[in-house]
Amino acid sequence: MSEAPLLRADGIAKHYPVKKGLVIARQVGAVRAVDGVSFSLHRGETLALVGESGCGKSTTARLVMRLIEPSAGRVHFKGEDVTAVTGAKLRALRRRLQIVFQDPYASLNPRLTVADAISEPMAVHGLGDAASRRARVEELLRLTGLRPFHANRFPHEFSGGQRQRIGIARALSVEPEVVVCDEPVSALDVSIQAQVVNLLRDLQQRLGLSYLFIAHDLAVVKHVADRVAVMYLGRIVEVAPKHALFADPRHPYTRALLAAIPRPDPARRGGVRPLAGDLPSPMAIPPGCRFHTRCPHAQPVCRESDPPLREIAPGHTSACHFAEDLPRFNAEAGAGVPPMAARRLAAYAAARASRASA
Repeated sequence: MSEAPLLRADGIAKHYPVKKGLVIARQVGAVRAVDGVSFSLHRGETLALVGESGCGKSTTARLVMRLIEPSAGRVHFKGEDVTAVTGAKLRALRRRLQIVFQDPYASLNPRLTVADAISEPMAVHGLGDAASRRARVEELLRLTGLRPFHANRFPHEFSGGQRQRIGIARALSVEPEVVVCDEPVSALDVSIQAQVVNLLRDLQQRLGLSYLFIAHDLAVVKHVADRVAVMYLGRIVEVAPKHALFADPRHPYTRALLAAIPRPDPARRGGVRPLAGDLPSPMAIPPGCRFHTRCPHAQPVCRESDPPLREIAPGHTSACHFAEDLPRFNAEAGAGVPPMAARRLAAYAAARASRASA
């Protein structure tokens, strides 16, 4: 994209010290939850940040919002350093950066009515008077698929999907430009997930919003994202436009995530096996490539040298020494199925056809 990014993160990190000792505590290590993450988000774009649990996605979201202070790095919004401002300037920036949390049950104050929950950010930022805020609450309820009479109810009177709509309305109440969606549908039923995802897409088109969409469900990501950043053990290992990443991922970890998407026929995994082993501890990150302990393509250089995130095609970057050498990936077609599995599938198809003809 030619225009400057609306939001940019440069090497942000969050390390939590681990201390030992009752009387005199001394630091014996650190949990490197986020360890040098950089990305950009353009106006009207949805950037999805994906990865398995524990990779640092939600911590990254909170760093962008400055709900927690970074250990290193900078976050810039429209050229202004979010990590450096304080007081009134920080409050003004937070009006433009809002967040929708994962848990719709915990993110709403049970003592506040819906009207109070949605109007509270407007009161904090000094927007309008009581009457205009009330009118704005009713407008937002309609915009998010609820009714004005819901304004006088309390959170416990709503379903999970309705509560998440209230959370979205609250985030939109101060007219933000960027909304961080921290796994906004993972706590909802599948049928409700589709409704909330479609709502977010509709609001983006109507209001010109930019989304940083945190998720682990790649089916949802494929539906909403423009670009995808894949995160592993505190770092981004691949960034690409959505169609390029799903068609031909250039990092083994991304391939494993795509192969793990549930399918009616488990053999159709594009020749990629599910990951073995567990995510290493962020207190003891492996030397070299962080993924080499679980990577089926690991070579000696992977244990010695940490590959940088480099561009392998226009707009497509990968942190893999052998990104260009990986075989073609096809997770949808039968191509790439191991030979033994392919023979079994052919035998099964032939037997089924003979039974049908008989």
